[in-house]
Amino acid sequence: MNNNMLIRILLELAGAIILAVVLGFVISKARTKQIMQKSEQLIQESRESAREIELHARDNALKIKQEAESEVTRRRAELSREEDRIQSRRTSLDQRYERIEQRELNLNKRQSAIDKRMNEVETLYQQEMEKLQQISSVTVDQAKQILLQEVEKEARGDMARIYRQIEAEARSEGDKRAREIITESIQRVASDQVAQITSSTVSLPNEEMKGRIVGRNGRNIRAFEQAAGVDVIVDDTPEAVTISCFDPTRREIARRALQRLIDDGRIHPAHIEKILAEEKKEVEKIIEEAGEEAAFDAGVAGLPPQVLNMLGRLKFRTSFGQNQLAHAVETARIAALIAAELGGDVEVAKAAGLLHDIGKAMDHNVEGTHALIGAEFCKRNRVNDAVVNAIASHHHETEQQTLEAVIVESADAISGARPGARRENLEQYIKRLKTLEEMANSYDGVSQAYAIQAGREVRIIVEPEKIDDLEATRLARDIAKNIEETMQYPGQIRVTVIREMRAVDFAK
Repeated sequence: MNNNMLIRILLELAGAIILAVVLGFVISKARTKQIMQKSEQLIQESRESAREIELHARDNALKIKQEAESEVTRRRAELSREEDRIQSRRTSLDQRYERIEQRELNLNKRQSAIDKRMNEVETLYQQEMEKLQQISSVTVDQAKQILLQEVEKEARGDMARIYRQIEAEARSEGDKRAREIITESIQRVASDQVAQITSSTVSLPNEEMKGRIVGRNGRNIRAFEQAAGVDVIVDDTPEAVTISCFDPTRREIARRALQRLIDDGRIHPAHIEKILAEEKKEVEKIIEEAGEEAAFDAGVAGLPPQVLNMLGRLKFRTSFGQNQLAHAVETARIAALIAAELGGDVEVAKAAGLLHDIGKAMDHNVEGTHALIGAEFCKRNRVNDAVVNAIASHHHETEQQTLEAVIVESADAISGARPGARRENLEQYIKRLKTLEEMANSYDGVSQAYAIQAGREVRIIVEPEKIDDLEATRLARDIAKNIEETMQYPGQIRVTVIREMRAVDFAK
């Protein structure tokens, strides 16, 4: 029973497998047929698409061919026209060349005739010159020399007369206009006399304080001098000591610190260093405020902080007794007024006038003239180029490139030359007068030279046999230029050359 069932199951399983194989074959054949139909359809579509692409390509090729044939036709027409034009120009050039050749031939003939005539004229000229030399007994070179001497003498006289006339007219008009501008500028500035000087003397309450300043075995004064970088002079001057230092800022710090130590009464090395440090900060603050105040008073805005700080250091610097910061502000105001009158740039003139002597705040630390180092400092801090040129050229150490540079030079001279602005000591005054006279006497043809009007004028008497009128003018200019280049002086110096011709004879 079980075997029969097992056989039945196996038979049914075999039948199912056979049926599955048959069904799979039938389904695979149907799918294959379907795939073949789709492949034929895709092939047909591809062929149709290829035919369309081929037709489109043929149309494009035909169109391009037609366009190319049209372009070739056009180019051939242009080449034909160009060839005709070139041929026409060639014909014209040939004709022109023939005319030029004919003209050259004619010119050669005329040149030959002219050369022949020139030779004849030269021969006649030589003959006439020989006859003239025989008659006058003077050679050609001698005659030329005599003629040149007469013409030069006459020309020099005319030049001197015209030069004096032009100089007199220019001086008359220039002096009149300059007086108006300068007078109005000074009147509108109306500043006080700047005769302030930086004091280096410290007053003492009594003579006993000198001993406390010196200290035991001099330890206090040595500590003070070492920390402050100054020299303290304790001499026989009653109730006063003197502070000496080439740096005006250090000298002011030392003066203020010593005054505080005297007022406080505690003078010993530790306290000295503390007071000096405090006064250094205080003076730096004063310098900064002084620079800002000077810029405000002069009406100059936008200056870098480094420039303002360096400008403030001029508060403790003097020149011939004139405070440099007050002089800078006054110069800026005068320069602004002159620039307004002459139509210059007022802002540039003000800034250049304010900063023209900024180099004096650093000329003891940096090698060079105060004009050049001041200009270099301002250039590094991006100050206007026109201002930098005015600073560098206000003593003619570089070329003045703008009207404002000339105005600043004039304003500087006005500020320094007005009465009461500056003063000199007796030794410097006498030395300057002697230098002026010696410089004038060193020139050839000078008979006598005198420095008069407190050194504001040099009067020079020349020998009329050696120096004529024109040479006298040149001599005055040369001496003035030499004074500008070699001397330092407040204001300006007038150079007057006197040439007097005296004719002397005796009745016998």
